[in-house]
Amino acid sequence: MKPAISRRDFLQGSLATAGLTLAAVVTPLGYRIVNASQGRLGADPTFKPSVWFEIRPDNLVIVTVPNSEMGQGVRTALPMIVAEELEADWDKVCVLQASAAEAFHSPILHAQVTVASASCRGFYAPLRQAGAAGRAMLRTAAAQTWKVPEGECVAFNSTVKHQRTGRTLTYGELCKTAAGLPVPADPPLKKESEFRYLGKPMARVDIPDKVAGAAVFGLDVQVPGMLYASIDRPPTYGAKPGAFDEQAALAVRGVRKVAATPNGIAVVADTIEAAWKGRDALRVQWSGGSHPEMDDVSIEKQFLSDLDKPGVQVAHVGDVKKALGSAAKTYEAVYYVPFVAHATMETMNATAHVQADRCDIWAPTQNQTLTQIMGSKFAELPPEKVNVHTTLLGGGFGRRDPPDFIIDAVSVSKAVGKPVKVVWTREEDLKHDFYRAATAQKIQAGLDGERRVTSWSHKVACTSILRFLNPEWLHNGIDIFSLWGIFDFPGTPALSHTAYKFPNFYVEQYLSELPVPACPWRSVQNAPNAFIVESFMDELAHAEGVDPVEFRMHLLQDNMRVRRVLETVAAKAGWGKPMPKGQGRGIAQHTCFGSYLAHVADVSVDEATGKVKVDRLVVAVDCGPVVNPGPLVAQIEGAAVMGISTALKEQVRFAKGGVATANFDDYHLLRMSEVPEIEVHIIKSAEKIGGIGEPGVPPVAPAIANAIFNATGARVRRLPMTRQTVLAAIRNRA
Repeated sequence: MKPAISRRDFLQGSLATAGLTLAAVVTPLGYRIVNASQGRLGADPTFKPSVWFEIRPDNLVIVTVPNSEMGQGVRTALPMIVAEELEADWDKVCVLQASAAEAFHSPILHAQVTVASASCRGFYAPLRQAGAAGRAMLRTAAAQTWKVPEGECVAFNSTVKHQRTGRTLTYGELCKTAAGLPVPADPPLKKESEFRYLGKPMARVDIPDKVAGAAVFGLDVQVPGMLYASIDRPPTYGAKPGAFDEQAALAVRGVRKVAATPNGIAVVADTIEAAWKGRDALRVQWSGGSHPEMDDVSIEKQFLSDLDKPGVQVAHVGDVKKALGSAAKTYEAVYYVPFVAHATMETMNATAHVQADRCDIWAPTQNQTLTQIMGSKFAELPPEKVNVHTTLLGGGFGRRDPPDFIIDAVSVSKAVGKPVKVVWTREEDLKHDFYRAATAQKIQAGLDGERRVTSWSHKVACTSILRFLNPEWLHNGIDIFSLWGIFDFPGTPALSHTAYKFPNFYVEQYLSELPVPACPWRSVQNAPNAFIVESFMDELAHAEGVDPVEFRMHLLQDNMRVRRVLETVAAKAGWGKPMPKGQGRGIAQHTCFGSYLAHVADVSVDEATGKVKVDRLVVAVDCGPVVNPGPLVAQIEGAAVMGISTALKEQVRFAKGGVATANFDDYHLLRMSEVPEIEVHIIKSAEKIGGIGEPGVPPVAPAIANAIFNATGARVRRLPMTRQTVLAAIRNRA
């Protein structure tokens, strides 16, 4: 594959040479492929092209990628899908990052946004069909050129060959003729046995520039005449700015302007260092916050007390109360998971240039649609006048979905009338994050005389994610994002309902009133919810004296994909074999975003100190068809590292109404020396394709917690599982 092509080079080439352009069009009845070369997209205003590619006379294939590249390999995976069905020469394929437009909305998310592990699972089918249509049209064009039967023409490696005479024409030579042909309604797709790219290891196209230091992340953006801005933000939740020393800030060499923004007081300067110095000189007098006494202790106490308050009924199958009352045995447990930061490698940043008739935004964003909307609002321009230039992302994990950093850049640029780059420090990044939502949960389960679960009652007290992202999405007071992994509305693209089938099932939710903002954090709430569900499932199994794998099976019924990943991971990990003293083995499974995973963790526990070391993590995954196995394994490994880190170490600290955590000296992450051996086993599957960026996180923490119990007999019901937490569990074990 050739390097990524710039939009300028693409437009120059496209204007000079007309070729074949196909678009995947999303309609209420599904998707279909149209020939954009003939101007059909503009002829019908109801058309909504979601992704497209172009073949040019110079024989290049330009694949436009609508999603954000944040290390998951999407700039390689989506072009692979097109190139496979198109029979394109991989060396002739170039990638173009899409601008923000309705044309590039995800078929399943209905916005141009990179979340919910939806890139490949959303575009897999339409891109295959688009590529197959292009291949068929090029064969037809060749047959018409040679005046031979189309069946005698074979497409391969960006060339069509006439089998009988050996004549060949390149795609570049055929693209103008193909551009005038009708698009086949149902082009035949290639068989898996014919794949040259899909399912094969392919080098990621973004790696060479990253290794060479040529890759452009948000922090690398340079615009002529650009200024820098730093923002003094509220130190506590609900605090308002009072007096500040504007003259002292302006006296700092290089400072140009002080301006109020929706998120604080901005200092604009020639350099970021000057902006930081000017911000420090402001000495803003902030009012007291809305929750001045809020700290770690009060937050946890609040969530636990919320469990006793009446919430909103979310799901009700059968009669849980009656089933619990008649159960042979009942069990109950309470769990707590605190706030966790995203801590992306690249801190929040964005560059904007607001002019009278346009606004340009350069940003490492996961949400081009929302970036354009917020740009329009704060630049006071129509959305079509807002141009979004998506850079590479130095980590996303959901944090680059909320538009606060976009609002920073646009509002400051409009205030000064020049291009402005806003750069957050690491301290800002940790103190003003939209965190992974905290939650306290209580589960009650009833079992019959045959050790089978007959009832499951689940009370969830949690931070509302949707209250901060979009309150209009709250459905009858239910925040479904905060329930993923336990319950999901039928028909939604998250596919994050628990895989277990309970005869009697009840879920209730209470949304906390605390002001700490939350947003999706790699797997949204699947991770904390899976920790709680899978830990309690293990509790029930051991309390009843049943093997944890066997115990889960009766609740999975005919869910063969979950059963298969459990059986596979158990076999690969040596499940059932005795462990040395001081070591334990635990298992957990979880399903979300269309993929099925199970993990086995081997841990060592020092009962004298409470120290836990994860020695090995074995993973089995069924995500349906595999596009690129290398990045798939890498994403599961990365998810495992994040899962271990949040399981053992990470917690945002609060004090005096604000965030006390300031930097990595008090927000501890897993170190490379602590990363265990990780084995990933991909199960071959012909089922519908699932996502992979997020599903690898949820089973990690419960597998570790269950392994700790296996080693010590102590149940850990809160995260992170620090030495102190583990020691307390050991002291309190039954």
